[in-house]
Amino acid sequence: MQLQGPGAQPLAAIFFKMKNTTPQAVQACHELLQWMIPQLDKFPRVRRYTLGERLETGLLEVLEDLVAAAYSRSGAKQEALTRANLRLETVRHLWRLAHELKAASPRSYEHGARLFDDLGRQVGGWLRSTGKPARQGASGDEETR
Repeated sequence: MQLQGPGAQPLAAIFFKMKNTTPQAVQACHELLQWMIPQLDKFPRVRRYTLGERLETGLLEVLEDLVAAAYSRSGAKQEALTRANLRLETVRHLWRLAHELKAASPRSYEHGARLFDDLGRQVGGWLRSTGKPARQGASGDEETR
């Protein structure tokens, strides 16, 4: 599909350029949502509209915070990343609860946990690069995992 007019680029080229200029954490969150939403559709009805909705909304809020951080200056960037980090930790607990309630299969849970871990490391690294150290959890692991 081509855009009309002189100098117009194909839509695929525009989206490819966007993907390459998007911060890695934003892209990772986007990909996590892209994988997660079909998983949530498989939840039992009794969990889909409670736990599933909270998971989806929480991840969308993380994405919003990460996009806000990408377009913010230092102080606001730290606030947005800290908010994203906290929300991500909450969503991670909800994902674990979904597994424990057997709404998510063990295989899906494991894959999702890896994606959450990867995103948490990226958010934590980004937060540390702004000059704010990531907090340590009770086990000594970084909370941004």
